[in-house]
Amino acid sequence: MLLVLQVKAQKVGLVLSGGGAKGLAHIGTLKALEENNIPIDYITGTSMGGIVGAMYAAGYSPTQIEKIALSADFQDWVAGKYKSDYSYYFQKTNANASILTAKLSIDTSLRLNFRSNIVNDIPLNFALLELFSQASAISKDNFDNLFVPFRCMASDVLSQKSLTVGKGSLAEAVRATMTVPLVYRPIKLDGKYVFDGGLYNNFPADVMKTEFKPDFIIGANVSSKTFNTYPKNDDKLMNRFLVYMFLSKSDSTLVGDNGIYIQPDLIDYTTTNFTPVAELIKRGYDATMTDMANIKKAIARRVNNEELTSKRLIFNQRKPDLVFSNVTVSGVNSQQKKYIERLFKSDNATFNLADIKRGYYKLVADETFETVYPKISYHPETDSYNFEIVAQPKKSFKIDFGGNISSRPISNVYLGLQYNYLNRKAYTVGANFYSGRFYESAQVSGRLDYPSGLPLYLAAELTYNHWNYYNTSQIFIENPHPTYIEQADRKIDLKFGMPLNRNARLTLSAAFINNNDRYSPTNTFAVGDILDRTVFNGLKGSLTFDKNSLNRKQYADRGHSFLLSVSFTTGKENYTPGNIFRTLTSFTNQLAIQRTFREWGSIKLSDEHYFLHSKNYSLGYLVEGVISNQPLFFNYYSSLLAAPAFYPLQDSKSLFLENFRATSYLAGGLKNIFHIKKNFDFRLEGYLMLPYKDFQKEGLQGVKYAGAISKWRYAGTAGLVYHTPVGPVSFSYNLYDDNNKRNGVLLHLGYLIYNKRSIE
Repeated sequence: MLLVLQVKAQKVGLVLSGGGAKGLAHIGTLKALEENNIPIDYITGTSMGGIVGAMYAAGYSPTQIEKIALSADFQDWVAGKYKSDYSYYFQKTNANASILTAKLSIDTSLRLNFRSNIVNDIPLNFALLELFSQASAISKDNFDNLFVPFRCMASDVLSQKSLTVGKGSLAEAVRATMTVPLVYRPIKLDGKYVFDGGLYNNFPADVMKTEFKPDFIIGANVSSKTFNTYPKNDDKLMNRFLVYMFLSKSDSTLVGDNGIYIQPDLIDYTTTNFTPVAELIKRGYDATMTDMANIKKAIARRVNNEELTSKRLIFNQRKPDLVFSNVTVSGVNSQQKKYIERLFKSDNATFNLADIKRGYYKLVADETFETVYPKISYHPETDSYNFEIVAQPKKSFKIDFGGNISSRPISNVYLGLQYNYLNRKAYTVGANFYSGRFYESAQVSGRLDYPSGLPLYLAAELTYNHWNYYNTSQIFIENPHPTYIEQADRKIDLKFGMPLNRNARLTLSAAFINNNDRYSPTNTFAVGDILDRTVFNGLKGSLTFDKNSLNRKQYADRGHSFLLSVSFTTGKENYTPGNIFRTLTSFTNQLAIQRTFREWGSIKLSDEHYFLHSKNYSLGYLVEGVISNQPLFFNYYSSLLAAPAFYPLQDSKSLFLENFRATSYLAGGLKNIFHIKKNFDFRLEGYLMLPYKDFQKEGLQGVKYAGAISKWRYAGTAGLVYHTPVGPVSFSYNLYDDNNKRNGVLLHLGYLIYNKRSIE
């Protein structure tokens, strides 16, 4: 009788090792054990094993855990990305050519400090709160009171000790156990800065024995620090680098005589690639099923599915709803605290999770708050939660490096500087510089954000652009003797903006513009010639509605971008003819400066949307139109230079395309993206443009309008794009319906992005 009672009381402990992405195989182990009615009475885990184990202990079934791991949200969490719906586009700056970013802070000793983590933990931190806060609430922060008693491992690197975590916030415990050094920033746990538990105890079977004393242990290990073959491939070696450095060796003997050791065959997978979720889960499932006969032989006790499902349902029904009664802020001064609290302002007495999430992503959208850490605590007396923001804003600098290297002479370098300061308002001061043979630019900007119920901002920009189209047509382009065209513009812009929703904003701007264009009326330009010159000084006011959720700033394949702008421009045109014009006309000995006032209004609409997606294909469109009563300027080229332009292809802004400029036009096209491999695409794009009235040259420099809606223009591109960590690499053939620049082959690394022209 005693033996029978002992068999029925048999307790089973499950140990799950760390191993990065390979730890997803533990989900398969859970599935196999539940399908075969094997009881799980205790769990200990490290790193990814701690995450999977914590989810099971928090009341999630293996099927639910698998669904979460297979979701797009999970990929965003591990990659440090978050949904565009919460990126708060209102606070985003214009796209630039940056590739690498260094973020620095200056302390009282004027020392520069670089951030040490390489993965953004903003989405992960909030996701862990969503997953675990309710279970932590009903357990009263005691992991023995969870659906399954649980322990996870963390590492105190200062004392070089392994820490067993069995109480406190479950979300923070999980965040601690997975904090791989150099990948995620450390967090404080009980006053200690902690890292990944795998540093000192990657397979916590010993903790299982001391904490829970089970009758039988099932140990699942997905990591190994020794390999049968030395990886001769550099990529494979680097993928295993973190394992070699940070994960302690897992000892199969730790499960003891009363235990089963499961090790899935994961030699073809890496610790850093979280993409093959389904395959990893299957490997864990198959390995567990291989040992299932031995497990059943050793464990006589069974838990039927109905009993387990009922127990899990009762546990989950006890979880308090995520209703928040308060938002508190710590780690900042009183003025900064008021700034943050206003982001969560609500007319209701309580907040729901959507309210909290919206305020949180408003906060982290401001780069001053990139080190924000969120916490949730439950108060049973009010049956509600408190959301706490722990922030340590710094007077911080950001330095961006970028540009592009191209097979055509349009290569340039980019440098961006930004300084953030927070008090009751958020202050941002920035500057950026482009330098190259074709394009040079300098921009200085300042911005002031008001954290009111409806956030507002005031901004000012001073921009200088210089374009030399004469230098861009020497390689792989027809017309080896192009017309000399050189543009310089200056713009002082004042802006007032507000959000309309999380992805859209409304901007009112007023600008002073100074355009200085120099050009030759023929393609016979020689050194020493005095060029024709047009100077336009004026004022421009505009109201712009725009939204953007594109997944990339160039070569996007998902998302939606929309712009609607209404503007009015007034100013004076000053035209000075050059020596070519004076030599070939009656103005031989006359330097005539002609002046006249110009004013016009315009409406521009642009819509880019990727609306169809499959595993290997995406389809999008671009539609653009301009309606304007802009008058003709003094001559043909001055009219072209001042007119709106359609830029259909990636390199269009680096070419002066006469046929793609008109005061009013309608244009559009399709974007076909074929996904060959991850981050490797073949793009096939085609566009049509219909000018309302073409510019027509009369004589040497005269200009008039051609007939209305007389001729369609076309453009197309076919090319390969590989998205690297330092920007896209693209090789393409580009075709334009243009007299001088019909065909082009382009190879480039980096972004072909420039500061906006003054009249855009």
